[in-house]
Amino acid sequence: MAVLFGVAAAVGAFALDEPVREALKAAHGKGWKKSPEAKFYGVVRKWGDWPWLMLGGGGALAVALARRDRRWTRILVAALLASTIAGIAANASRLTTGRTRPRASPEVAQGFYGPWHDGKLLIGQPKYNSFPSGHTATAFGFAWPIVLGSPLWGMVALAGAALVAWSSVALGAHHPSDVIVSVILSFLVGGVVFRWVFLRGDAVWELFRQRWRRKP
Repeated sequence: MAVLFGVAAAVGAFALDEPVREALKAAHGKGWKKSPEAKFYGVVRKWGDWPWLMLGGGGALAVALARRDRRWTRILVAALLASTIAGIAANASRLTTGRTRPRASPEVAQGFYGPWHDGKLLIGQPKYNSFPSGHTATAFGFAWPIVLGSPLWGMVALAGAALVAWSSVALGAHHPSDVIVSVILSFLVGGVVFRWVFLRGDAVWELFRQRWRRKP
């Protein structure tokens, strides 16, 4: 059921792309890119990206380890792993889909062009790296294990992740479908990683410690 819901949500999200893009264009008007609102969204995207999530999550993990808090140690390890895996999956995918970013219009017609188009390699070209959203994948990948381990703090993490996703849409960096697909991807990755860490994490950690002690 969850898989079917995810597929339906992903497919339905594409219907939002054009209406949302047109609504944002009408609402922003000229000079919006220099407005305080645009600058705020830019800051959110910057600080909500993977390196800063790793830095903040790593600091929190250090505190949990110092306090010998096994529950939060597991939650934060799962969050860090899920954010990284979801981010890698999203970024690897968007390098090959060749989807144009909303802000590439009208210079480039919106669409999926794949990794090669019109005699040009599109991998690594920012205008064609829209689908799915890497920022959203890392943010929600980090948030979802926290939701599963501590719902109250998880709501705070989800709110932050949602703000990162919306900032990507508002700035024209991504379509709504880009972020929704990344959210679904992150929930799947986060759920699997969280379960693995809580079921197998102690055994893996003990194996690592034993091998480390054997080193000369």
